[in-house]
Amino acid sequence: MSGARLIFVRHAETHNETRGRVVGRTDVALSTDGVAHAERIAVRLATEPIAAVYSSPLRRALATAAPLARTLGLEVTTAADLREIDFGELEGLTVGEATERYPVEANWMTAPAGARFPGGESVASLRERAVGAAHHIAAGHQGETVAVFSHAVVIRAIVADALTMPPDAMFRLDQSYCGVTILEWFDAQPFVRMVNAA
Repeated sequence: MSGARLIFVRHAETHNETRGRVVGRTDVALSTDGVAHAERIAVRLATEPIAAVYSSPLRRALATAAPLARTLGLEVTTAADLREIDFGELEGLTVGEATERYPVEANWMTAPAGARFPGGESVASLRERAVGAAHHIAAGHQGETVAVFSHAVVIRAIVADALTMPPDAMFRLDQSYCGVTILEWFDAQPFVRMVNAA
């Protein structure tokens, strides 16, 4: 008997004013294109035998999850540990401003394992909570398929853990807007079936 099958979806495109800025915990809405993209991913996933829909509590993830939940007649369950990383004092800065003011922290994507953001959280703590959330959802849905809407760093952390990748290698995993990643659990062990399908 198969364990849970989790279909992870990164949220759709956000408003243009967030492009080129450091955005983690900042609660931003989807763009018009993002809303349309969320509708398209709902149509694509509606044929899957989805028993539950989970989402980060941030608006961009909830708005991406909503069309699928509505189509399937399901409620969206929010899980705080699926939220994006908290960049602390870097939140809202342009990439240039972040690099100038926080040169060490701004280099976090090349060496995320030890990255910690002043006033925010570390990548290690995000990885711990994200992986814990994935395992918790999987444990509660044995033999079922679940859609999980979250964020780029969260999904990268979960997949990197499942593949036993070194933490510093997690950014070798691409995560596009509305990219689909599938993990299946067998005997509490996650297996990666698909990563970032368009």
